[in-house]
Amino acid sequence: MSKKTMAKAVKLPSGNWNVKVFVGYDKNGKKIRKSFTAATRWEVERQAAEYLESRNDKKLTITVGEAIDSYIASKENVLAPSTIRGYKTVRRNRLPSIMLLDITEVNSINMQFAINEDARNVEWKSINEAKNLIVAACRMYGVKLDLSVTLPAKKRKIKKLPTAEQVIKAIKGSDVELPCMLSIWLSLRVSEVRGLQFRDIDNNVVTVCRSRICLNSKDTIRENNKTFYSTRQLTIPSYIQGLIGKVKHDNDTDFIVDMDYQTLCRHFKKQLALYGLSMNFHDLRHLNASVMLMLGVPDKYAMERGGWATNHTLKSVYQHTFSEERKAVDTKIDNYFNNLLGL
Repeated sequence: MSKKTMAKAVKLPSGNWNVKVFVGYDKNGKKIRKSFTAATRWEVERQAAEYLESRNDKKLTITVGEAIDSYIASKENVLAPSTIRGYKTVRRNRLPSIMLLDITEVNSINMQFAINEDARNVEWKSINEAKNLIVAACRMYGVKLDLSVTLPAKKRKIKKLPTAEQVIKAIKGSDVELPCMLSIWLSLRVSEVRGLQFRDIDNNVVTVCRSRICLNSKDTIRENNKTFYSTRQLTIPSYIQGLIGKVKHDNDTDFIVDMDYQTLCRHFKKQLALYGLSMNFHDLRHLNASVMLMLGVPDKYAMERGGWATNHTLKSVYQHTFSEERKAVDTKIDNYFNNLLGL
């Protein structure tokens, strides 16, 4: 008899014996137990054992899909909205045959068949995210999956982007110049660009501490960023200070870039198209990383400026944010972009 599923038999005031058997969880994550009562301890334990054997001590009362729904609900106010949105997409679209199974029925065989089916239409990253979400949701309910599966091969994508010089020439003087310069020069994500408020600037230093994310065509504001290392301070170059100075505002809580996400992306693509260029707004961060690599910026400072969390930045780099070495890095990058602007 499994100690994990059957509690110790106890004698009741009536003289009978009782034992409770753990049979699973409900949709809210609450444990479900089945109670057995008999005149003797031997009899009640026999009844419980037969019950467990009849159900093979396996099935719980929650499917993988239901477990994921509960997992998402439990993380709603903890994880970034974009992460929650990704989880919900996985729940709707990935590995559908697995979603219908009881969480104790998932094994390497049925998982592999589900992966093989999805591999017709989606790539490694999407399937791996789905597998990891299933494992995490089942673990929350006490079911540890030991899966041995083969994922589709990773496909290396080489994306050809315009040069920083071409992009700056295309956006200079346009209504998207400021958001673009914040991204390509200071390596801000689009949610960080749109989340900046005038109160975040102290002299020539901006604190990146807020995200404004578009979910279901509505803005969601979070007083934090995507990751711990995304909250950072950056020195604002004089050129960008000049662009910010032209933005009219009434209060310190006004957004520096008060443009909705769809409009920003649409205007950005339209502006680039005038010069025969094409890229996504997020690609500006990739260009920034390429510039830092080209200039030989040490990883420590590149990760610090961009807010990337890696093994290199897990150390206490933020206490050195404005060290002399960091100032030299800022100057080197500023000089590069100033040259592109002809300043």
